[in-house]
Amino acid sequence: MMVCVKSLRAAALVLFALALLALFTHALLARQSQWVHPSANGHLIYHSDKNGATIPDYSFAGYHSGGVALPTVPAQIKLLPTGTDDTAAIQHAIDTVSARPLDANGFRGAVQLAPGVFHCSAALTIAASGVVLRGAGSGVDHEATTIDLAGDPHVGIIIKGDFALKTISPATNITDAYVPFGAHTVHVADATHIHAGDLVQISKPVTAAWIEYMGMSGLERPDRDEHWISAKVLNVRRLVTAVSGNAGTFQIALMDSYDSQFLGTEHFTVQPVAVSGQVKEAGVEDLRIVAPAASVDFHDAHTIAMEIAAAADSWVRNVAMIDTTEGVRMDFNSERITLTRVDVEQSKTVTSAARPFDFAINGTQVLVDRATGTGDKVTYFATEPRQQGPVVILNSVFHGDGNLEPHQRWSTGLLVDNCSVPEGGIHLINRGVMGSGHGWTIGWGVVWNSTASDFIIQQAPGTITWAMGNRGPLKSQAMPDGNGGRAHGTPLPSGIIESQGKPVTPQSLYLSQLAERLGPNALKNIGYTTADPMH
Repeated sequence: MMVCVKSLRAAALVLFALALLALFTHALLARQSQWVHPSANGHLIYHSDKNGATIPDYSFAGYHSGGVALPTVPAQIKLLPTGTDDTAAIQHAIDTVSARPLDANGFRGAVQLAPGVFHCSAALTIAASGVVLRGAGSGVDHEATTIDLAGDPHVGIIIKGDFALKTISPATNITDAYVPFGAHTVHVADATHIHAGDLVQISKPVTAAWIEYMGMSGLERPDRDEHWISAKVLNVRRLVTAVSGNAGTFQIALMDSYDSQFLGTEHFTVQPVAVSGQVKEAGVEDLRIVAPAASVDFHDAHTIAMEIAAAADSWVRNVAMIDTTEGVRMDFNSERITLTRVDVEQSKTVTSAARPFDFAINGTQVLVDRATGTGDKVTYFATEPRQQGPVVILNSVFHGDGNLEPHQRWSTGLLVDNCSVPEGGIHLINRGVMGSGHGWTIGWGVVWNSTASDFIIQQAPGTITWAMGNRGPLKSQAMPDGNGGRAHGTPLPSGIIESQGKPVTPQSLYLSQLAERLGPNALKNIGYTTADPMH
């Protein structure tokens, strides 16, 4: 017995020594970013450029603004597979739970699907708050629940609200000549109607002068109508935390810049608003969504595993999506969403040049955490048009020759944190004439301690794009032009590159910001023990 105790102690000492060596090695290898890094006491220190732009706090991304544990909602109805078409039975169960009253926590209940295969020939729709569709597991063993998408190509599961926005008080003009990326405070002409606790909409006109400055006024291709941003205004909503005189302060930093030199006779405005109709506290978890493997033209009818529209404070957890051509599509009116441990596997490739998406995100305050994917000719993760972050993809791994790449028409405030695309690329780029004029896909983006077979980190005019601690070769590229959509000519400017080839501290920017804002329990709530995303 004595020998065993001594052996255990010796083994424990060896493990302790190895842990110390790993920490020491990481400390030696890791470097500090000039833009954000921990101080001697562990608090994060931020640097601003000459215009005041600074890397913001991304930790507000996710369910209930981050750091809140996803709930386990009690089952109200349990279903067994029938061996035939189960669509009507599952939808009836969802509708029955949807008719129940909300409890004190905002939940109605879960529909619990037993292990086995449920055949569904049409979409299953959650259109009420507080409803969860749950299986018994997403693996390949006998305990898993599979939604088999039978019949013609269709969407597997839809979470869908009915978004409405109402103006509460008159708009007031922003008087600052320039509001930098990362700013929390703006000055307005009249703050009479703005109070702490108000939700406001900040509006940025899309002017011809700004489009010209961005180099997006000359997109031309002979076979299609080219345009970059056709909308007249870019909007973002923020919660007001304080008003002092004519200065209003927002809970979450603005994640675009507001430069008055491009306005002409127009103005940046702030207006109190109210939002209604979003589905809240809805979830899909612990199941597989499987479609017949098929090679299709992306523009033709194809399967999509999930669509999320006009949802808030909702989640997708532990879901596998197999051969669904596309994984998750999220619309502009969705916010405070967590997608965690979602796996998208594609065994077939599309026949078209246009690629499908594992995650196409057009919401805000979205956290994609510990996602995985396998497939070729795929865009693994993309932001979509005219949305302002924070949007975070964290600790996610994708295998194949696809890319992690914002897709089109100006999204801002993306953080790519500790992600790996070992056979593909991470690209923050100007897509020029691709599509019908996707142009600058992203501004004010950050890629942090990530790995890829190549990085293209381009910097749009008047913005900064950061890449810190990444591993993989850097490449440059011109804007794709009208000559077949190929990139010709002078490469576009690169962003700020720091410590390429060696990691920076902290290991995870998102997790470190979350721990600093809410404490270590916030990390535990989302399944991490430290700010190192591998733990």
